[in-house]
Amino acid sequence: MASLGAVWRRRSLTFRITTLASVVTLACLLGLALLAGRLLEPLLTESVDAELSEVLADAVADVRAGEPVDAPAGVLVRVLDTAGAPVDGGADPALGRETVRTLKAGLPVRADGEPPMRWHGTVATAPDGSQRLVVAGAGLVGFAAAVHDGARWLLVVALVAAIVAAIAISFAVRSALRPVSSMGRQVRRLGDDERLPLPSADDELRALAAEFNVLLARQREARERLLRFTGDAAHELRSPVASIRVQSEVAVANPDPGLSQEVLGDVLAESERLSALLDGLLALARSDAGELPQATDVDLVSEAHAAVARLPAEVPEGWRGGRELVRVEAAAPEVWASAAHAEVELVLDNLLRNACRYARARVVMSVLAARSVARVVVDDDGPGIAPEHRRRVFDRFYRVADDRARDSGGSGLGLALVAELVRRRGGTVTVADSPDGGARFLVSWRTG
Repeated sequence: MASLGAVWRRRSLTFRITTLASVVTLACLLGLALLAGRLLEPLLTESVDAELSEVLADAVADVRAGEPVDAPAGVLVRVLDTAGAPVDGGADPALGRETVRTLKAGLPVRADGEPPMRWHGTVATAPDGSQRLVVAGAGLVGFAAAVHDGARWLLVVALVAAIVAAIAISFAVRSALRPVSSMGRQVRRLGDDERLPLPSADDELRALAAEFNVLLARQREARERLLRFTGDAAHELRSPVASIRVQSEVAVANPDPGLSQEVLGDVLAESERLSALLDGLLALARSDAGELPQATDVDLVSEAHAAVARLPAEVPEGWRGGRELVRVEAAAPEVWASAAHAEVELVLDNLLRNACRYARARVVMSVLAARSVARVVVDDDGPGIAPEHRRRVFDRFYRVADDRARDSGGSGLGLALVAELVRRRGGTVTVADSPDGGARFLVSWRTG
C-alpha cells in the first residue's frame, strides 16, 4: 500500500497548493473564532460594567446631596447601610456577607440567580454623616446563551469562510498556472531550431522560459558536437581499417615472403594506431558519460619519471625523438595533486608523446608546486603552435595544418583527452610559446 507521502506527491500541483492554503486558512479562522468566543464573555461583561459604573456614579451623587435616587430602566439602584440592610424603603436585595464586603471594596460582583445579577457598589456619605452602601445592578438575561451561541456561530462562519477561501484559492492557482500549461503546449510544438517566446512580464515564468531556452541551446550544441564527433570518429577509424585491408590484399595477391613480412610490419603499425585511437575514443566516451573515479593524492614527480620510462625504447615512425630527448626537472622531491592515478598517467603520456613527435633535440618536463596548485610544464624545441590554432588545439580530431601536423601518426584525440581529464578535476591546461622555441603546455591541478 502506497504511503501517504507517495499519494500526496502524485496529486496535481493545483490540488496540493489549494489543500495546503485551505488548511492553513481554516486553522487560522478556527483559531480566531475560538479566541473570539473566549473573549466574548469578557467583552459583554465589560459593556455591562461600563453602564453600571455610570449609573452608580449618578446615584452616589444623589445620596451625597440627600436627594432621592433615580435609576434608569433595566438597572436596579439600592441604598443600603454598611451591613447590607436596605435604608431606601425597598425589599432586601439578599446580598450575602461576602458580596457586601466585596462591594464596599469597590469591586464588581456577579451573583447567581434567575437571572444572574451583575453588581457594582461603593460607600457614600449622606448629608447627616451616615455611611451608605450604594449599589447598582443589572440582570444578565440571555447572557450565557449569547456567549454560547456567539461562539458557535463564529465557528460556523470560520468554516464557511474557509470553504469560500478554498474555492477562491483553487481558481487563483488554476489561473496562475494556466501560462505554465500554455508553455508546455508550446514546448511540444517547438521545432529543432525554435525557442520559447519570453513572456512580457518579468516574473518567474519568464525566468523559467529563459532557462529552458538555455537548456535547448545546450542540447542543440551537444547534439551537433555528438554528430561531429561521430562523423570524425568514423572517418578516423576508416583510414587504418582501409590501410590494413589494402595491405592484406597486396600480401595475398603477392605471396612473396619478403613482401609479406613488410606488409605484416605495416599492418602491425596500423593496428597499434587503431588501438590507440579506440582507447582515446573510449576514454572520451567515459568522460562524456560523467564517470569520475575517486580522487587521491598523486605524486607528480614520480609520475613524470614513470611517464618518461613508458616512452618506446625505439623511436616510432613519425616521431623526431624518444625518451633520450626528455629531461625531468622538479621544484621539490614530491609534488602532490588531487586526481586519479590513471588520469595523470594519460595526461603525462599524451603530453610527452605529443612533444616527442615534434621536438628537434630537447623536451623538458617541469613539475612545480604552489600553495593550492600543482603544475606540470612540458616544453619542446619543435615548430610550436601558431596563436590562431591555440584555442582549437584541444578540440577533438583537430590537427594543425602546418609542420607540426606532418605525418605524426596522431589521431587528434590526445590533447582533447588531456583537456577533458584535467577540466573535470577543476584544473586548467593552456598552450603558449616555449623558451626553447617550440610549444609549451602548462597543466594545473588542485592540491589535496
